[in-house]
Amino acid sequence: MLSARSLFQEIVDNDDSFRLFCSIAASGEAQGGWENGRIAALLPASMRELAPKVTRHGADEDKHGRIFQALMRRRGLTPTDVPVETDYTALLERRGIGLTHDKLRRDQPLTERDIVVYLSHSRVTEQRAADQMVLLTKHFGDHPELGKAVRMISHDEDNHLAYCHEELLRLARAGHGRFIQRTLRECAHAEIVVYREVSLAVMAHMGRILEWPTAKSAALAAGIRAVYGYERLAGWRRMVSLRMPERRNALGGPATSAPEFA
Repeated sequence: MLSARSLFQEIVDNDDSFRLFCSIAASGEAQGGWENGRIAALLPASMRELAPKVTRHGADEDKHGRIFQALMRRRGLTPTDVPVETDYTALLERRGIGLTHDKLRRDQPLTERDIVVYLSHSRVTEQRAADQMVLLTKHFGDHPELGKAVRMISHDEDNHLAYCHEELLRLARAGHGRFIQRTLRECAHAEIVVYREVSLAVMAHMGRILEWPTAKSAALAAGIRAVYGYERLAGWRRMVSLRMPERRNALGGPATSAPEFA
């Protein structure tokens, strides 16, 4: 019987599939760390108070990348190239979602609208990340090899999501409400398409590595498409709602370290 736990256990138990999984995750987190670092440096003068939080967001993403790298090192594995069709961040950028890397490489200050775009994009993608880490923590929070890592990352992703909610609500009160809602909807509708395509690509690679039978691969692909169908009809709404989080000022302090994964 297929289940999220059995599927991920299979990926974790095989060095080649685990290497690909960690390489994809580490690459995405490293990109997020760079993006947040550049955004912190380019914040408009009117929003410089956000700099410590954006910097911490980036530091957390960098830390997560190092954690996935360390999980590979512990098995004597080295990172592998990330297939382009599994690059979630790049595929979102190609769809015009978030701030482009070209813009972030310039030394020109961003605008307030750029920061709304950044936070809206983050609110959508952090929802996905938080949901995935809740699932992994449920099934692998006590795993001797992965438990500490998934619990730590899950805690950070919850903080990131809370931060996005709180800052977007503050900006909505400042007069950006309509633009925020429009941007959130655009991000969410694009993200569910990219997530479907990346999920199908990752599962195809895993299937080849693990030599899954055709019927198993087809069943997984059908499940991924079914999730997309639900998200296209109604599930996307969870990505665009805003509510004041229980965790207030979630990124208000220094980033936590992870020396055990260094």
